[in-house]
Amino acid sequence: MTRFSPVNGILSHISYHDPASGKIRFLFVFIFLLVFTVLFHQIPGASAGKNQGFADWLKDFKEEAVSVGISEKTVEKALAGIEYNKKIIKLDRNQPEFKLSLFEYLNKMVSRARIKKGREKLAADRDLLEKIEKSYGVSPHYLIALWGMESYYCRYTGKFPILEALASLSYDPRRSQFFKKELLAALDLLDRGSILLADMKGSWAGALGCLQFLPSVFKEYGVDFNGDGRIEIFKAGGDLFASAAFYLKDSGWQPGGRWGGEVLVPWNLDRKLLAGSPPRPVSFWLKKGIKFKNREKRPKKNLKASLIQPDTLEKRYFLTFTNFNVLLKWNRSDYYAIATGILADRIREGI
Repeated sequence: MTRFSPVNGILSHISYHDPASGKIRFLFVFIFLLVFTVLFHQIPGASAGKNQGFADWLKDFKEEAVSVGISEKTVEKALAGIEYNKKIIKLDRNQPEFKLSLFEYLNKMVSRARIKKGREKLAADRDLLEKIEKSYGVSPHYLIALWGMESYYCRYTGKFPILEALASLSYDPRRSQFFKKELLAALDLLDRGSILLADMKGSWAGALGCLQFLPSVFKEYGVDFNGDGRIEIFKAGGDLFASAAFYLKDSGWQPGGRWGGEVLVPWNLDRKLLAGSPPRPVSFWLKKGIKFKNREKRPKKNLKASLIQPDTLEKRYFLTFTNFNVLLKWNRSDYYAIATGILADRIREGI
């Protein structure tokens, strides 16, 4: 039996009884294969087409970067030799928040070791962090928790070439515009001398330093807290923590506020009250029979809160406040924001 293929399927419409069919079939096959070859190389998934497509895209991007004010010298030097990196795209499609259950994610990110190390770091940097809190209103344990979440306290800051990562993600259609903005910001930082090209290494997603700032965040919120003329984000210190606190404050952080907490929910609660409905006062949720699992003092009854169930396969629910939404601006994942909040709570318990 002849295996079906696009060529065989089309050729089946040519008569085998026509004496000229042999010549016709030969000519048709030649034309078809020629057209097919040209089209194949334009398919994004084709290796050769992908590489050529990236090269064309990069040429256009360089012109765009220069047109917005970045020097041609910086653009050419920074982007020389970069290639489309398939590994970056694969990592983008396989983030842990996409693949793990909430239990698995929290077990990994809020480990005893991370909590213990966080308490040690909080004790060591308490005076500095309290000064930053007075300036920006962000409690020290939240800054330490973010530090622990992002780089395990500067242990893992990433070794990916930032510019190649951002260029690959900019070329990829999933979030092209978002990452192109970050690539332009990275080039602008280089052009200004805010960061050295040799330091442009970090996460696969283009984040830099011990708190994994995206280039646009570093560019807008970087703080020279110690006044030495440069912003140090690759080691712990005032610059690192103040930059994070400035970003959180500008994103709507509520000084002294909690992120939220895990709650017990009655079995007959109206499912329409879950995430997607407008925030309601804590008093509303208490009347619905919802109870906080932790022993902390109850939040004020007029405080607005939303009810979420981040993993529909797990019967775990959380009431979340404004600061939870601010953490989502740092990383748009319910798992991440919950883990950061819990880690911050556990670090504070050691005070």
